Amino acid sequence: MRQTIFLLFILLAIQVQAQEKSTLVKPNYQQASKFSPDKLKTMIFSTDVNPNWINFSDRFWYEYSTSNGKKWYLVDPATKSKRELFDNADMAAKVTRIVKNPFDAQNLSLQNLKFTDDEKKIRFQVLSTKDTVKSKEEIAKLKTKSDTIKKKLFYLEYDLATRNLIELSDSTKEKSRAPWANFSPDTMKVYFAKDYNLYWMDKENYEKALKDDKDSTIIEHQITKDGVQGYAWGGDEYSITTGGKEDEEKSKRKSVWLSWSPDGKYFSLSRKDNRTLSPLWVINNVADKRPTLETYKYLMPGEVDSTEAELHIFDAQSLTSKQVNVAAFKNQTISLWTKDADKSSYKGKIYINYWLGNNTEFYVARSSRDLKRIDILSVNAVSGEVKTIIEERSNVYLDVRKPTLIQNGNQLIHWSQRDGWGHFYLYSNNGQLINQITSGSYNAVDATHFDEATKTLYFKANGREINEDPYYEHFYSVNANGSGLKLLNPGDFDHQISTSTSGKFFIDNFSRVNTTPATNLYAANGALLLKLEEADLSQLFAAGYKFPEPFKVKAADGITDLYGVMYKPYDFDSTKTYPILEYVYPGPQTEAVNKSFGRSMDRIDRIAQVGFIVVTVGNRGGHPARSKWYHTYGYGNLRDYGLEDKKVTAEQLANKYDFIDIDRVGIFGHSGGGFMSTAAMLVYPDFFKVAVSSAGNHQNDIYNRWWSERHHGVAEKVSVKGDTTFSYQIEKNTELAKNLKGKLLLATGDIDNNVHPANTIRMADALIKANKRFEFLLLPGQRHGFGNMTEYFFWKMTDYFSEHLLGESKSDDVDILEMNRDKALKR
Repeated sequence: MRQTIFLLFILLAIQVQAQEKSTLVKPNYQQASKFSPDKLKTMIFSTDVNPNWINFSDRFWYEYSTSNGKKWYLVDPATKSKRELFDNADMAAKVTRIVKNPFDAQNLSLQNLKFTDDEKKIRFQVLSTKDTVKSKEEIAKLKTKSDTIKKKLFYLEYDLATRNLIELSDSTKEKSRAPWANFSPDTMKVYFAKDYNLYWMDKENYEKALKDDKDSTIIEHQITKDGVQGYAWGGDEYSITTGGKEDEEKSKRKSVWLSWSPDGKYFSLSRKDNRTLSPLWVINNVADKRPTLETYKYLMPGEVDSTEAELHIFDAQSLTSKQVNVAAFKNQTISLWTKDADKSSYKGKIYINYWLGNNTEFYVARSSRDLKRIDILSVNAVSGEVKTIIEERSNVYLDVRKPTLIQNGNQLIHWSQRDGWGHFYLYSNNGQLINQITSGSYNAVDATHFDEATKTLYFKANGREINEDPYYEHFYSVNANGSGLKLLNPGDFDHQISTSTSGKFFIDNFSRVNTTPATNLYAANGALLLKLEEADLSQLFAAGYKFPEPFKVKAADGITDLYGVMYKPYDFDSTKTYPILEYVYPGPQTEAVNKSFGRSMDRIDRIAQVGFIVVTVGNRGGHPARSKWYHTYGYGNLRDYGLEDKKVTAEQLANKYDFIDIDRVGIFGHSGGGFMSTAAMLVYPDFFKVAVSSAGNHQNDIYNRWWSERHHGVAEKVSVKGDTTFSYQIEKNTELAKNLKGKLLLATGDIDNNVHPANTIRMADALIKANKRFEFLLLPGQRHGFGNMTEYFFWKMTDYFSEHLLGESKSDDVDILEMNRDKALKR
């Protein structure tokens, strides 16, 4: 009897085990390989309309690609008309005759298309396979003088009325502006930096420099003489690569950020002495025969900063300067605002960088180091007098946006979160509050236009429309006195707006993660004028693509709504059970949750095809598009604040869906997501089983000061004597290394000059000292984004999650077949 019972027990156990195996999925590498970035380029074409406003008018042209090729369109909002700019077949034939390379209607490549000033013709370039000799100017710039042959680039002009196409000579080509040139408003002088000082040259010498920047006859005029590396007037590069070319590099002309008064009598710029700041280094082991050392200044949180930002105003006639006293806070930041570019910003084709203000006065922002105090200042260019117009104060960090000047500069529209939400306020230019323009439990974001005649403000906002994802952005108008708020583009989508220069019309690109992107044209009053485009996703769907599923859950407090997206394998089988992967980024400046259709799928849709349920979701302390409370929830707790919300999201989804296996939870992320995914493994080691953490700032005390101090907080201490010091304390991933139980893969690029490799290396060091097994991947010659090794890293991540969550992988195979299969062998 006992033997019979034992035998039945064994048989039952085998049956249960067989049933469990039958519900498990196997890794599907083939399915994931179908949606690589290169293959998606052949399946996803244009998804939005990017308008090119013609000579600052309301008319615009755009190009739009589908599976039938690319077409160019001309739109006139005033007449509600849209037509093809030209007939593709006719244009292809005409281009073929001139260029002597064959083109057809579906395969037509036109570069740098522009309208002529009279708007009757268009000009563009077409690259041929014909060899031609480089110009004298091009040869003069060559390092290898034997490299004198190039493929000819034809410069063509098409008459829209006669449909005649002609080739233009090189002499008629519009010369590109030198990247280092800052023009005075009369365009007669060009300003630049050289050897860390300010210089200028006249237009005649500038024309020489365009032909040959090493022309020895070029006459330059030096303005300042005390600029040095680290305390420059301009031209101080972010990083310097050691290798014997430092002197050559600093003698090159480089750009300088000057802001001009409208009449051209003054210009302003800021300067700071960073010589005492400690440098960082990365070594590029694969750049040249000899590994190169790259050095850059990098201020870490809590470090002493012994100098202050300076504001200087120059008299453009005498070229003398005065330093303006804007001091109020130790280690303050000065933001010099510039005028939004419009037709008046150009003299002919030349852009002039004007300051925000009038001939004698301009506006800047002054922020304390802890960002709890921000002032809007007006600066008198003649006297140097500084006035505080608006003060913002808070117990957590503040955000600030450039004000909009209206009524000939007598009033300004100021953005503030003083009531817990981002809203607009109307002020006089002497700092008197007139009225609050927008109000309520939603987030006003960007003022795009102010109609002076009707005193109407047009702006973007999110979170106002009920029964919508609060992140979906819309377009609104409101009277300056706060009355008459109007939604201009209704629809349960995320809307991306582009307004015409006049503000009379706007283009609305809209979609959700689960809809096909479309584009409409509207009048400023919200009247629909034209349905412009709907994206062609036919090739994507033919490959088996399916839209993901948005969802809403509660945060760990049981109150706050969190919004996310679930990505399933396209061959999803509800009778199977799947591990769940959370792709994370903690914020606080953004969240890794798509709100509209996106063409980048590596970290979401694509990894799901291997055999996972992939989830992205917001967390308290994340995106600034919600309330200030939500955005700053993690202030003072930058390591752990978002982790519990990620955990309860997985639990709630598993409770709702039987196909999610809550015992197989993985987590991964890049940069901030890299540190968050490792933190999750160490804070909740019995819940998160596997993590892949790339380029993570695991020790935020060695990440950059701006991000770390801003979002975590820095303590400002003032002594009895009035001396101000700063201290910074933060919990780090390395302190919890002993808690690791699951499987962890750490990765970094070895020349990451954003999140330094030391973050990942110190995490590895802590794990080794804690006697933990883990994996470490170093990507040679790669910056923060992993560059041309992104695809390689995807498959390493796929191997790791497959091995440890699905029970098998291809990690023992030497060749990555999924990459090699698509690579054409040429020898």
